[in-house]
Amino acid sequence: MRRKVAIIGSGFSGLSAAAYAAKAGFDVHVYERHDQPGGRARQFSTDEGFVFDMGPSWYWMPDIIDGFFADFGYQTSDFYQLVSLNPQFEMIFSAANMRIPRDFEDMVELFEAREAGAGLQLRKFMESAKFKYEIGMKEFVNKPSHSWLEFMSPKIAKNSLKLDLLSNFRNYVARYFKCAELRTLMEFPVIFLGASPKDIPALYSLMNYGGYALGTHYPIGGFYQLVRAMCVVAEKQGATFHFNKQVEEIQVEGNRVSALRIDGVLEQFDVVIASSDYHHTETLLPKPYRNYTEEYWKSRTFAPSSLIYYLGIDERIPNLTHHSLFFENALDDHISCIYDDVKWPDKPLFYACCPSKTDPHVAPAGKENLFLLMPLAIDISDPEDKREHYLRAMLKRLERHTGTHDLYSKIIYKRSYCVSDFKRDYHAYGGNAYGLANTLQQTAVWKPKIRNKRLPNLFYTGQLTVPGPGVPPAIISGRIVANEIIKLKNSTI
Repeated sequence: MRRKVAIIGSGFSGLSAAAYAAKAGFDVHVYERHDQPGGRARQFSTDEGFVFDMGPSWYWMPDIIDGFFADFGYQTSDFYQLVSLNPQFEMIFSAANMRIPRDFEDMVELFEAREAGAGLQLRKFMESAKFKYEIGMKEFVNKPSHSWLEFMSPKIAKNSLKLDLLSNFRNYVARYFKCAELRTLMEFPVIFLGASPKDIPALYSLMNYGGYALGTHYPIGGFYQLVRAMCVVAEKQGATFHFNKQVEEIQVEGNRVSALRIDGVLEQFDVVIASSDYHHTETLLPKPYRNYTEEYWKSRTFAPSSLIYYLGIDERIPNLTHHSLFFENALDDHISCIYDDVKWPDKPLFYACCPSKTDPHVAPAGKENLFLLMPLAIDISDPEDKREHYLRAMLKRLERHTGTHDLYSKIIYKRSYCVSDFKRDYHAYGGNAYGLANTLQQTAVWKPKIRNKRLPNLFYTGQLTVPGPGVPPAIISGRIVANEIIKLKNSTI
């Protein structure tokens, strides 16, 4: 008889785990509390004709995503059309703007025009970043991180100094560039890792290679096309999805998980994989069986939450790229409001995504689909009037950049999403949007464990465990956990 596996949640890590575990012969059942797969990457449509991706919008590290499909005999092109964006994005500063071209040689010219010698420095930076990417994405991130011994391979030992594990990212970037705008441009990718560049290991320059060098992409139909495709792959392996299902309790017998209580009904399982919020999952267990205490979670550094607006605009917006980063204000001032003097920022940075610049399917003709995101501290109060204040402020800056007027009056669809919504919809600890920050003290073995310390048939996957936040790492996380239960397939789980 096939062993029965429950997966709680259908975010990217849950979809990945489901596909790999089902392929290995397990009877896989995925339980999702919403009416569609994807978790934070859900999608919704409006009566006005707009289609909004709710979460991820940066399609980076395409080789990792390609690798997932290849493991099952597919290509991404079997499921969706992937467009390489040019420009990749625009970064707006107080004095000048930079559009980042798709072609690397054009990027070298852009850097050289900003700072004499910076073109050559970019080549050197990316050469080192490529090396870190190849080691990091093949050696580091694929480890279950039970022990540091996993990282004692000859390849890692031989190249340890080149990986810059003990340097911080800010100082590392400063070795290459003097221009403040270029430094900010190079620091930007690690913001996805949930901490200040001064607190992120320089190893993560691999993000620059995975983004800038490999390119920024977009799947026609929206980022949700990746969710759909992964769901189809998992189903073709034999996984079964159950939507609108709330897991209420993890039951224990002896030293094993025996069942899940799902909407009041007990279901027996041999193995449980939690792709849900790690902290929330542990609250479903009796206290003696939890890996971590409340004090532990309070001591962690979490990635930010976000204020998000999904807007339908009743006209086309000129001079706006698919991705735009509004960095007219100081990065450190905004970060301080997230981690130090916790408050709503006085001079925020924000991100604008306008997928209708690329994709005619996400907005009616002559209209614009606009997604605005501003990073925020977790556990901060987010009343509607406060959200509205920042929406108007962001739109004013958009108007200055694009040469438009009174965008607020041209909104024909509006929905906000913030800290309390992340808590309600995803049980996200503190309302975080991206999981745990990838600081050195929260890397690899120092992340929350993927296996319950007392219950050998309970596993955890997703952005709060290894390898960390982001779509490609979540896909890898699901594969890591699936491999762990595959190893135990012929033993007593």
